[in-house]
Amino acid sequence: MHHREPLTELPLVVPQSQPDTLYTDAAAAVGDLQRRYAAATGFLRESFARVMSGARPEGHYRAFYPNVSLTTASFAKVDSRLSFGHVTEPGVYEATITRPDLFKGYLTQQIGLLIQNHGMPIRVGTSDTPIPLHFAMGEFAHVEGSIEDTLHRPLRDLFDVPDLNNTDDHIVNGFARPNAAGARPLAPFTAQRIDYSLARLAHYTSTSVAHFQNHVLFTNYQFYMDEFVEYALAAIADPDSGYTAFVEPGNAVITREGRTDAPTARLPQMPAFHLIGPNHSGITMINIGVGPSNAKTITDHIAVLRPHVWLMVGHCAGLRNSQSLGDYVLAHAYMREDHVLDDDLPVWVPIPALAEVQVALENAVAEVTGLEGYELKKVMRTGTVATIDNRNWELVDQSGPVARLSQARAIALDMESATIAANGFRFRVPYGTLLCVSDKPLHGELKLPGMATAFYKRQVAQHLRIGIRAVESLRDMPLEKLHSRKLRSFDETAFL
Repeated sequence: MHHREPLTELPLVVPQSQPDTLYTDAAAAVGDLQRRYAAATGFLRESFARVMSGARPEGHYRAFYPNVSLTTASFAKVDSRLSFGHVTEPGVYEATITRPDLFKGYLTQQIGLLIQNHGMPIRVGTSDTPIPLHFAMGEFAHVEGSIEDTLHRPLRDLFDVPDLNNTDDHIVNGFARPNAAGARPLAPFTAQRIDYSLARLAHYTSTSVAHFQNHVLFTNYQFYMDEFVEYALAAIADPDSGYTAFVEPGNAVITREGRTDAPTARLPQMPAFHLIGPNHSGITMINIGVGPSNAKTITDHIAVLRPHVWLMVGHCAGLRNSQSLGDYVLAHAYMREDHVLDDDLPVWVPIPALAEVQVALENAVAEVTGLEGYELKKVMRTGTVATIDNRNWELVDQSGPVARLSQARAIALDMESATIAANGFRFRVPYGTLLCVSDKPLHGELKLPGMATAFYKRQVAQHLRIGIRAVESLRDMPLEKLHSRKLRSFDETAFL
């Protein structure tokens, strides 16, 4: 029988401290961040392994996230066309950093822009924000048995656990304030907020976050995923495609040389497939299922990866008699009745169409269908997409919903698009929507099983090719043009 010791307060045990260092080279700064993070998380993992093996705890084990900061005393103006990579007024700006291995390219780019635009060194140091043990353990970590039975006291007595005060969206929601030392945020997310989302992404998609690409397609039907798998396998077989690998749920990797493993037997809640390109330039596609809650959940988490664009390509209800099944809808406005973002982004905030994305989608439709100009109107309509949270809206007294849809000039209705666009706006991730009309409930055109099968076979492949062509054209656009000032508010973080 184990003897349970009195639960007295334990002394703090921390790794050896490291002095702050100034850098004028972004790669060197990121290298230092990687060393500090590896030392801190290694200390926590090793300490946990010791106490779980039966060693007497020395105290409460704590390690801290590294941080990066910029101090400037100048109001000097940088290129006013840039929407990121600079601060607008004197002060101290800092950010806690996690997973510098995963974000190496992003951090090198963002830190390099600060050094270049301000002519000032960057300081790398250690923050006062503890790293929760959960986030130090790595993806898919598994601990056998009951931790409390082994430690004989609550886990939080010996290690830090996630603190919800450090995982909210106060920065991106526009409520950031200087910290106790007077420093303002340098990045849109805190390290703990990022770690929380990285853990959720691995859980929901059953793939490592390292596989996620910078260009994301969302859909609400598995048919699109099946088509994406077929497209991706053909791309991998083509040495001129530019893609190097394909990753399925369960982290099964397929290359031209073969497959590393079988995909997971049980699909996760939101299966993700990744067509890998150099430097994350490929395409990630996710079946988010049906509903605004799923749409918010997945975009809340993918946002921390700072993707360059996300697009919704799925099915919708056509609201106009002039539409036919299979027609495309290019959203240029959104009617938000999803309600899941009301507390984060009030409905009175307009969600603008982004010209760069709209042009890419329209050009892709023209290219794939072979139709141009006025002829394109035969198969595509631009207008307002309404997003609701009631899947059975047709069963409601129609005098209310139909009147609102008509007043809004809506041409299509779904349950995800406005949520994805609104979260793109909120998180400063370029967004767009191209839907395909799969039924017209207001006009009595509902899909019957046979009709649906024929419709999917005919239309899904073309729709997916349009989405892929659009993101490939956006990939070739300079970042400073794609991440335009339209998505930036009065007082923005320097990091993208």
